[in-house]
Amino acid sequence: MTMAKALTAISVEKAKADPSKRQEIADGLLTGLYLIVQPTGRKSWAVRYRSFGKPRKLALGAYPAIDLAKARELAKAELRRVQEGVDPAAEKQSSKKRARDKDEDNSRFDSVVRTFLARHAKPKNKSWKETARQLGLIPDKSQPDKADDPKSFVAVKGELADKWGHRPIESIRRAEIIDWLDDIVDRPAPVLANRTLAALRKLFNWSIERGRLEANPCSKIKPPHEESSRDRVLSESELRALWLACEEIGWPFGPLFKVLTLTGQRRDEIGAMTWREIAGDMLHLPAERTKNGLAHDVPLSPVVLAILDGLPRIGSAGYVFTTTGINPVSGFSKAKRAVDEKMLAILHKEAVDAGGDPDAVTIAHWQLHDLRRTAASGMQKLQVNLPVIERTLNHISGSFAGVVGTYQRHEFADEKRAALNAWSTYVQHLATMQPSDNVIPMRRR
Repeated sequence: MTMAKALTAISVEKAKADPSKRQEIADGLLTGLYLIVQPTGRKSWAVRYRSFGKPRKLALGAYPAIDLAKARELAKAELRRVQEGVDPAAEKQSSKKRARDKDEDNSRFDSVVRTFLARHAKPKNKSWKETARQLGLIPDKSQPDKADDPKSFVAVKGELADKWGHRPIESIRRAEIIDWLDDIVDRPAPVLANRTLAALRKLFNWSIERGRLEANPCSKIKPPHEESSRDRVLSESELRALWLACEEIGWPFGPLFKVLTLTGQRRDEIGAMTWREIAGDMLHLPAERTKNGLAHDVPLSPVVLAILDGLPRIGSAGYVFTTTGINPVSGFSKAKRAVDEKMLAILHKEAVDAGGDPDAVTIAHWQLHDLRRTAASGMQKLQVNLPVIERTLNHISGSFAGVVGTYQRHEFADEKRAALNAWSTYVQHLATMQPSDNVIPMRRR
């Protein structure tokens, strides 16, 4: 039996390839070390050993990046580990599998969505939880202390994160997205379909920036619903039905929707209101809590104050509308659907009591944001000046756009209080079925 010769730097460099086969040249100096020469001429190092009686092989790396001296050093280290009972080849395979599994998990649709929410949507968008809902994720009710942690959000059954969650994000196809948007339109929720498309488009664009995708499957998909400027205003009968429906659904959304109606403020500004922001009959909204980034004072009418006085105080966080005491309420969509059902039932009963046809009674689609427009329209009906209405709603366009807004610092505190008091009285009269003409219109200034 011919003894293997000790490899030298020169012999390794001059080792020639055999085009017909792969060669393994043993090192006579260090048993177990081999120079691998491929038919293509590429060279690398490997160490052979036995583990639990079975032959094993571990690749050490390519030549000339690893020269002979370094190869012997690496091989000695691995052979010492073998003597200590370690199987280096099995350990390396296991490490690769863990890395591969981790990469696969990080590319899952639901995992990418959570990371997108945490790193992009939450820092840049106050309504990021609505984006999360459009993508199929909501806070885990069993972990109220993590309601602001997107990584802990859970998938809504049947929604996107549940439907596509286990799949690699790059596997999502344009046809699937179109089918999903069509399903939303058929619910019917056409506006939600548009918002979902926008959320998906942002998600995929962000994934391209992060190197997860090469192309956006939402490209060339047009919004499924053509939207026009909103002009929905609730009628007097709808306002009365809304008020009565709020009384039926009770805490917390009943009082919350009432306050939204009477103040004309934005949903999240009232929904996340704290007791600390209320001083006397004034709600002070700091700049970081308003959509336009401007601090805003909202006079609270006696009707609103009476509603607030009847609310429970839960937890130490100080939120006015909360069920956990830790975070403000969530689940507006579900509560809105409950209110819609109650409103329709109330209007049906009124139609029956009046001898009409209840089946002819319908309620056109409306959103909580329409309560702001309804309040503005109602105050106009009460002859409140437009600048006062705009200040009341914290608008920076219209009368206060551009240079006018820069120099017009009058806050209209008294005028806003008078306007909201008149509007609250008007709505309360509607709710109690008293004639609305008992309300004294405000004079134009």
